[in-house]
Amino acid sequence: MSVTYSDRYTRGWSPDGEIAFLTLSDGTRLRYLKTGTGPALVLLHTLRTQLDYFQRVIPQLTGNFTVYAVDLPGLGWSDIRPGASYEEPALRQAVVAFVKTLDLSDVTLAGESIGATIALTASTELGGRVRQVVALNTYDYPQGVERANLLASIVVKAMRVPGLGLVFSKLSNPPILTGIMQGGFFDPKKLPKDFVREQLRSGKRPGYLMVETRYFRALRSYMAARGLYGRVKVPVTLVYSDHDWSKPEERAEAARLVPGSRLITLPQAGHFASLEHPDVIARILIEAGGSPASNVAKLQRTAAGGKS
Repeated sequence: MSVTYSDRYTRGWSPDGEIAFLTLSDGTRLRYLKTGTGPALVLLHTLRTQLDYFQRVIPQLTGNFTVYAVDLPGLGWSDIRPGASYEEPALRQAVVAFVKTLDLSDVTLAGESIGATIALTASTELGGRVRQVVALNTYDYPQGVERANLLASIVVKAMRVPGLGLVFSKLSNPPILTGIMQGGFFDPKKLPKDFVREQLRSGKRPGYLMVETRYFRALRSYMAARGLYGRVKVPVTLVYSDHDWSKPEERAEAARLVPGSRLITLPQAGHFASLEHPDVIARILIEAGGSPASNVAKLQRTAAGGKS
């Protein structure tokens, strides 16, 4: 099997999966990984990362799900389209189109950070195609990444300023990206150094700096997405790390807005739970997929009992 430049990193941890591109109606291509057998599980990654964010989780899921992990528009190795919007409605429509174009059904939509928010909102437009949603550390509150640490606060605030944002984006390098991302971990040592390097590699593509700044400026649209949570009609498991950037009252409000949702807490974890506690996240997804919708107690025990 030949390995392309864009697939090189992914092949290092998923040698057997199918890596392909799906073309949307506007001509934009989304890169995705398909692997495993079983009901469909669509995984949506965090802000500024790529499908490889789930590199420690996916290998544990392939016996239970057919996993579809997607590079969100403009991120990872998905196409960068000049003038594209990266606000929540545009991302939602891309995910809806992805599921419909592949004609997926009985889908578990799962994501972390903006991926969690998009999973919730996309479910409102996919009707009977979606079985359930598992939303990890939703990204739908003021400041967003700025809450990670002082470095993130300075850099992200600057990136939201027109003109100045591109200047700060150009400064991105291993120490800066590492410093920002470590603010999303309870144990910063669990951030994979090779994953940081891969993000910087995909971030060298023409136009990426503009994509990055537009994503950070789109925060208000993800906050506004809470207005759609009341329309979710499928079972939802909300998972929040105890050291997530969100505040406890914001988590409780999200649970209140999503009808019948189940809220569980992951101890000793930060915003990037799928990298920090992949074993626990994998078990939550597997148990959510095979358990009755009301079995929150088992899911809570899984979250409380596992430290990867």
